[in-house]
Amino acid sequence: MSVDRVRNVLVLCTGNSARSILGEALINRDGAGRFRAFSAGSFPKGQVHPMALTVLREAGVAVDGYRSKSWDEFAAPGAPPIDIVVTVCDNAAGETCPIWPGAPVRAHWGIDDPAAVEGPGQHAAFVRAYEQLARRVAMLLALDEEALAGPGLAARLNAIGQTADAPAHAG
Repeated sequence: MSVDRVRNVLVLCTGNSARSILGEALINRDGAGRFRAFSAGSFPKGQVHPMALTVLREAGVAVDGYRSKSWDEFAAPGAPPIDIVVTVCDNAAGETCPIWPGAPVRAHWGIDDPAAVEGPGQHAAFVRAYEQLARRVAMLLALDEEALAGPGLAARLNAIGQTADAPAHAG
């Protein structure tokens, strides 16, 4: 089956330092040729959380070029057209988003904030967030062109966000 076009996905969170960066990285790595991802925040922290970069490196994901930025960049003239907006934190899901050109499909994939964990459990919290996002990204990428272009895409994407989060590497 041929790919009709590359779909742009904007992964949103409040601070754009952890979960949204992980989602952006996973979609760009695994969805190459079908999806291109960006991330942003409503109140960006201004820097990517170091543990997010550590977990990405450990998973073999390139970390060059990631930065914490405002969602205003993607509502401005000349911004890449966004097809899908995915919020990964409950705060961003409840905020009033800018008006996105092209009226993209919106979905929510709530992930606990690993940056809220301090001390020795922080690495494990980031790994959990990474694994949850990896499963959800895999489900997004498994959608065929008919599902991506057809009615009901928002429901499909939101259902992905409701999936049980059993360990990806069980056994």
